[in-house]
Amino acid sequence: MANVFQRRLAHHYDELKWLYIELYRDEGAFRYFTEMLERCWKGRKKALRDQDARREGDPGWYRRRDLLGMMLYVDAFAGNLRGVKDRLPYLEECGVNYLHLMPLLASPKGRSDGGYAVSDFRSVQPELGTMDDLEALADACRRAGVSLCLDFVMNHTSEDHQWAKKARAGEPGYGERYFFYDSWDIPREFEKTVPQVFPTTAPGSFTQLEDGRIVMTNFYPYQWDLNYANPVVFNDMTENLLFLANRGIDVIRLDAIPYIWKELGTDCRNL
Repeated sequence: MANVFQRRLAHHYDELKWLYIELYRDEGAFRYFTEMLERCWKGRKKALRDQDARREGDPGWYRRRDLLGMMLYVDAFAGNLRGVKDRLPYLEECGVNYLHLMPLLASPKGRSDGGYAVSDFRSVQPELGTMDDLEALADACRRAGVSLCLDFVMNHTSEDHQWAKKARAGEPGYGERYFFYDSWDIPREFEKTVPQVFPTTAPGSFTQLEDGRIVMTNFYPYQWDLNYANPVVFNDMTENLLFLANRGIDVIRLDAIPYIWKELGTDCRNL
């Protein structure tokens, strides 16, 4: 098993390291990153590794003309994840072999932005089921020849995420995962060039907290933008993504990609 990972890593290593170090210039962070990749690979179950091997031999599998996709909200379609699993025969009758589930990870009620304000990337909304239920659905989909897709919200977290809670409490190392300022000087400079995402609903790209600090919130005040100039953010978010892949998710739709990199004096779009 380790030999397969090492072969794959060796094949991509030079390009991967060049891209990573060009961006972060941090050998230690890159070493942690590759160690994390190996740890996630070792946690990947045999059925998924077998599927990886098949797809490695057919890298265009997701571009086949016989794929028929359906996008659905779990609660509206079947009540919960177990209900979706029970209805797989119906989806097969319809010819569906690509199933995209709308956001279902943990998010605060009333401040969820339709599930795009994630408070825990490794938990499912309780009313929809559990992570075990999601993995069981993925297993059933794989046996039925159905590829499962989820959104991955990578630009921001909910203010209820553990990182945000620790940042709010001033715990070292967590404020740096977001964009915090002690005055409006820099936020006002950003506002000169950064357009609002939702001009009719959001008061700007920053929110002032109860303690006076200002945090970047491009979407809604309860969604705090992550600072991808910090390699810890990139490493940990990648691990969250791979956690979902190891539950059996075949396709990840990366959400809000145009917004993830911020530079003062630009529109902070598509950088």
